[in-house]
Amino acid sequence: MLGTAPSPRTRALRLGAVLAGALLLITAGTAAGTAQSWHRPGSGHPGGGHRSWVGTWAAAPTAAPQSATPVLEDETVRQVVHTSVGGDRMRLRLTNEFGETPLRIGEVRVALRDGSSGTDTEPGSDRAVTFGGRTPVTVPAGAPMLSDPVDLRLPPRSDLVVSIHLPERTPVTTLHGSSYQENAVAAGNTTGEPAVTPTATMTQWYFLSGVSVRARGTRTGAVVAFGDSITDGAETTTGANHRWPDLLAERVGARTGVLNAGISGNRLLHDPNPPEGGEAEAYAAFFGQSALRRFDRDVLTHPGVEHAIVLLGVNDLGHPGTATAPASETVTAEEVIGGHRQIIARAHAAGLKVYGGTILPFKGDTFGFYSAENEAKRQRINEWIRTDGEYDAVIDFAEAMRDPDDPQRLNPAYDSGDHLHPDDAGMAAMADAVPTRLFRPGKRH
Repeated sequence: MLGTAPSPRTRALRLGAVLAGALLLITAGTAAGTAQSWHRPGSGHPGGGHRSWVGTWAAAPTAAPQSATPVLEDETVRQVVHTSVGGDRMRLRLTNEFGETPLRIGEVRVALRDGSSGTDTEPGSDRAVTFGGRTPVTVPAGAPMLSDPVDLRLPPRSDLVVSIHLPERTPVTTLHGSSYQENAVAAGNTTGEPAVTPTATMTQWYFLSGVSVRARGTRTGAVVAFGDSITDGAETTTGANHRWPDLLAERVGARTGVLNAGISGNRLLHDPNPPEGGEAEAYAAFFGQSALRRFDRDVLTHPGVEHAIVLLGVNDLGHPGTATAPASETVTAEEVIGGHRQIIARAHAAGLKVYGGTILPFKGDTFGFYSAENEAKRQRINEWIRTDGEYDAVIDFAEAMRDPDDPQRLNPAYDSGDHLHPDDAGMAAMADAVPTRLFRPGKRH
């Protein structure tokens, strides 16, 4: 029996349902493709083997003090970064996160470094970097910018030269203040030149906060070293890559990226707050936002991160009452422990394993940090890290670095001379104190 012909409204509803179903299938297929290309380490990829993006280098960005803001115009910044894990493709993360105006970039190119010093590039390795298929590019104020993948095979623990041309007058408002690596500025657009004549050199990184690679054939993840100047590499030999995270990368092998998110002068609980009119106004901005404020940006946004090592608290104890912070910001041990608990909770919420590093001894330091009261706080914080069980594992840096004859002091064999920061040998001892079993794929702690 023939039915009644559907009304125009009914036909429209049926057509809408069909189109919605088709759109759902298309969206699901697109999402699946995206997940295959940008999955967390450990998931498979069609076509054979594993393929995942993972961070291989990082630098935590900060603002620049108004009195110490470099200005560039029609110049190329040529910067060297030392990778950890390798891959067959790579991409950059640029940053204008402390800029109040758009950052206009004329051209970006990358290449392998030719030799172990300088910024000369290896013949045949130079590649253009694009953003959404194009250059030049404008990075919005307050934002980062990820590049398109670049077809450059990047070996593990190699040196990459990143060249950024800034065609307009550009204040360097976003940077990493202490690179312990000599970089260069050259006149004009020299991004594609194998060698340049520097007009200036600096030991900072400008507008650059991350490099990631596509790792193939093995399961690959990353660990972030989240800390202050001791993690940043203070007092280590410039250009030697002797920061303890670099040396840890040599120990953990080719399947684990190690990202350095240390900032010299960084505190767990407070942003920079130099006393008005004091000398620290000229440099305190380099200390970076508090670890609690910057954790998501400097840890969670890097691809493939599965672990974090936290070494923070000495500046929270030492800065207040000195030239760098007011005495009103004096903290208790329990307040520092509360900050650590927040880091643990946020790491676990993101699915990361997080490991607590004990605060190194600093009796007799040249910065005025030490007092009997601060030592008692350090002991309380370290006792909590060691015994409370909230961290997934403990890395006892304090035990590895203490003076056997006076545990409140840094071991003289590892002392850079300021009785707070380890030297190159001390950095190696710190790297040796980290159990590499923590980063084995599938390891449960």
